[in-house]
Amino acid sequence: MFYYIIDILGTIAFAISGVLVAMEKKLDVFGVLIIAFVTAVGGGTLRDLLIGIRPVGWLNAPIHILVIVLTVILAILFVKQLKYVRKSLFLFDTIGIGLYTMAGVEKGIAADLSPVMCIALGTITACFGGVIRDILCNEIPVIFRKEIYATVCILGGLVYFLLIQFPVISNTIAHSLAILTIIVMRILAVKFKISLPNIYREI
Repeated sequence: MFYYIIDILGTIAFAISGVLVAMEKKLDVFGVLIIAFVTAVGGGTLRDLLIGIRPVGWLNAPIHILVIVLTVILAILFVKQLKYVRKSLFLFDTIGIGLYTMAGVEKGIAADLSPVMCIALGTITACFGGVIRDILCNEIPVIFRKEIYATVCILGGLVYFLLIQFPVISNTIAHSLAILTIIVMRILAVKFKISLPNIYREI
């Protein structure tokens, strides 16, 4: 049940993120819906293909499509209110990667994969919907820039696997703390301009 809630909340967060990017690009209603959809399910689709789940998750769960459509409608209707949230795109994107990282880790555990592969799946789930979104919107994906993004997903996965080694910490608490770690680390990284080294050299 906890995993299901994480999955739905992640879908909502990323759908809103997609809506905001699409509206900034002045796309029509269909374009906004498509961008929200690929942002919300793109990473999960790639994850399911990699671990051999057929059909991919959202095809077996119409609730995801319904959630995305409802989120798009509400986000469009209340976009002015969303804009009152400072840096709302960053906020929803950050919440989304936190929730989806752990959703991907959980899928990896269910597939009996090693912790390293589970963390990789979590990172793919969290990041690649945004990659597809940015490519379709003619932007350089955030994950490929110097800004800390995928790194915090990896750190969150490591925190989770470290916490579950302690019997006194429940799985739900480990999940929650890992998600919180991802969100807080990304916010701090942006606030204090912490970034990976840029290897650009003039030719």
